[in-house]
Amino acid sequence: MAMAQKLSHLLPSLRQVIQEPQLSLQPEPVFTVDRAEVPPLFWKPYIYAGYRPLHQTWRFYFRTLFQQHNEAVNVWTHLLAALVLLLRLALFVETVDFWGDPHALPLFIIVLASLTYLSFSALAHLLQAKSEFWHYSFFFLDYVGVAVYQFGSALAHFYYAIEPSWHAQVQAIFLPMAAFLAWLSCTGSCYNKYIQKPGLLGRTCQEVPSALAYALDISPVVHRIFVSSDPAMDDPALLYHKCQVVFFLLAAAFFSTFMPERWFPGSCHVFGQGHQLFHIFLVLCTLAQLEAVALDYEARRPIYEPLHTHWPHNFSGLFLLTVGSSVVTAFLLSQLVQRKLDQKTK
Repeated sequence: MAMAQKLSHLLPSLRQVIQEPQLSLQPEPVFTVDRAEVPPLFWKPYIYAGYRPLHQTWRFYFRTLFQQHNEAVNVWTHLLAALVLLLRLALFVETVDFWGDPHALPLFIIVLASLTYLSFSALAHLLQAKSEFWHYSFFFLDYVGVAVYQFGSALAHFYYAIEPSWHAQVQAIFLPMAAFLAWLSCTGSCYNKYIQKPGLLGRTCQEVPSALAYALDISPVVHRIFVSSDPAMDDPALLYHKCQVVFFLLAAAFFSTFMPERWFPGSCHVFGQGHQLFHIFLVLCTLAQLEAVALDYEARRPIYEPLHTHWPHNFSGLFLLTVGSSVVTAFLLSQLVQRKLDQKTK
């Protein structure tokens, strides 16, 4: 009887020992597949490998944050930049009275808008491979972040960087027009994604509103660069403003082309994509912009404080309107996507 009891206790242990090697031999999940194994919606020009399989668990896609695939660099460029901005915000909190100084709110909004677009972009590139519906939805969210950043940039430039002569010409229309163009940019980008037509119509819907928005948003900076008589040594913010313009133009060039991957088809599935360079230059643009705005906030108070004493627009309301209208637009387009996908499966 004693021997039987010992065997009864020993058998479960033996069973566990036998099963553990079997469990350890289970295959690791496949994190990447070739282009032929995902729908054309997910294809990138000249990129033939490094795609993640669809219809996996959310945990699977979060795990790919630490795996090599053709979106990994796009995720990390904006994720690391968001962490840098959080550190920059912590430094701002030590030196800027966001609650007590009414002229500090635009600085807080541009930091918040920058964090928003960087975070939404990182999420979109990380999680868009979940399914066709989530591919559309996360990139719609990405475009919402871009619209928020566009208005935040316009506000910061209008508030801190503008010269009185340009302010007198555009003060009545600048911020309302900036809010409208930011929403139009979001709408055009979402619609281009929805129709999935890479031709002239799609590019027009996405790039024309974005170009108009940038032309308006950057106009106070460009005007100041051309009319300023102070050298960069006397106005160090000008150097940062010039850098942000150069970085943005480089980012736009890589966004609108497929270079350098078109020169090396099939060789840039992890590193070397034009969209990755677009991300890098856009991050540099944002960091240079924030440094310029911070310097303007500190040094140009005698200039901008009288300009905004009698404020013609509620810029906080316009900011919330931009956010709300862009979110509603993205949601409505996602519902159209769901309807289109449901009809395709019938």
